[in-house]
Amino acid sequence: MAADKAKALQEVSRVLSYIEKPELAPEDKDAIVKDSVENFNENVNPGWLLYRKSVSTDATFVEWEDSAETFKDVYGKEFIDVLGGYGIYMCGHRNPEILKYVKAQLDRYALHSQELIDPLRGYLAKILSMITPGDLQYAFFCNGGAEAVEMALKLARLATGKQWYISMTGGFHGKSMGAVSVNGKGTYREKYKPLIPGVMHVDFGNAEALEKAISNLIKTGETVAGVILEPIQGEAGIILPPEGYLQKVREICDKYDVVLIFDEIQTGMGRTGTMWACEQSGVVPDILIYGKAFGGGVMPITGIIARPHLWTEDIKENPWILGSPTFGGNPLACAAALATIKFMLENDLPAQVAEKGEYMLGKIMELKAKHPVLVDVRGKGFLIGLDYPTPEMGWAVSKGLFKRGVLTGGTLNNAKTNRIEPPGIMSYETMDKMLNILDETLTEVEVDFGVTWENVASLNV
Repeated sequence: MAADKAKALQEVSRVLSYIEKPELAPEDKDAIVKDSVENFNENVNPGWLLYRKSVSTDATFVEWEDSAETFKDVYGKEFIDVLGGYGIYMCGHRNPEILKYVKAQLDRYALHSQELIDPLRGYLAKILSMITPGDLQYAFFCNGGAEAVEMALKLARLATGKQWYISMTGGFHGKSMGAVSVNGKGTYREKYKPLIPGVMHVDFGNAEALEKAISNLIKTGETVAGVILEPIQGEAGIILPPEGYLQKVREICDKYDVVLIFDEIQTGMGRTGTMWACEQSGVVPDILIYGKAFGGGVMPITGIIARPHLWTEDIKENPWILGSPTFGGNPLACAAALATIKFMLENDLPAQVAEKGEYMLGKIMELKAKHPVLVDVRGKGFLIGLDYPTPEMGWAVSKGLFKRGVLTGGTLNNAKTNRIEPPGIMSYETMDKMLNILDETLTEVEVDFGVTWENVASLNV
């Protein structure tokens, strides 16, 4: 089909008019919903609509605006957000204390020339080194989580000259080729084989298996560049490590001179009750990966920060050998990250999350004692997993919450677990409202599936 520039101009002008309007007319709302379904089916991926239908029954819920703890669809239906963009909205939706600095930077200049020194990148790197543990010092900024994982993997090889990586079963690090290779779930790996060679997986939480894997590789003439893991596994279903595990991993990496990489894309920036989850164990990684909440829910920005001994002469002599993302560390994103750090420090958001998370976890444990369908609850801060006997029941809880105006995270690859990741600024009043809705939903699912205390053990798959 030939390009039709005149028709494209007409269409783009119509779409931009929706963005400009303070209020949409009823016919505008209907058109946006109709267009969105058609556009996703014809030009994005029809599977996305099927995925949404599994939670929302139909696909006509079109997100249009948000504020603080909630978002609204195009017709104004409001949802309490306890998914938080899988960790993005620690500071809430459209936090005004972050937006004002991004708007101010936008009025000055939006992107950088790529050649001159852009000051906000330097300021952000310095301040990041001040809020991360130990001697983490040199920062590299990217746009997405998987890209940051790639930088960490590449840095480990560049700095050491070694080859193999050890990752954890159940781990999730993104969907670019290197990230998929270190992922620990077959669902994300099988279709991309052959993957990047030199990756071995061991069980998360088993330090002895990790040491054995490294030792055996070295005995057979191989070299190990890095160990990568999440301090708390997110996509796997909020899996916490055994006590002392991270300390043992640090000792093993020191013993064999292996780079320790912590993927804190989801657990970082206050999500687990401290600025970084690794602080709770007293362990400093060689490379820390950050993202999601780092841009304050306003701009995408991710990256790595590393200990100085990894910044070798090769990287200093050729600053672009590690990577040169065109938009990585751009002024708007850096302004958002700087404002995010300011907001978190001024309000001690990690401490708030620790307190609120303890409250929410306690209340959910009370629901567990009341509802047989809720078979397990675990988490730290505002990273909480709720387990059900079957994936179907997990989806039913997600759907029941959604129809009552609460968005949570049940995933296609681990639907037995709902992820609770609300904004860190969420009020106790909103938490209580959500918990009452969860109570009502659990009762409904138990009735629909015939779940009782007597039969729940036999239903668990």
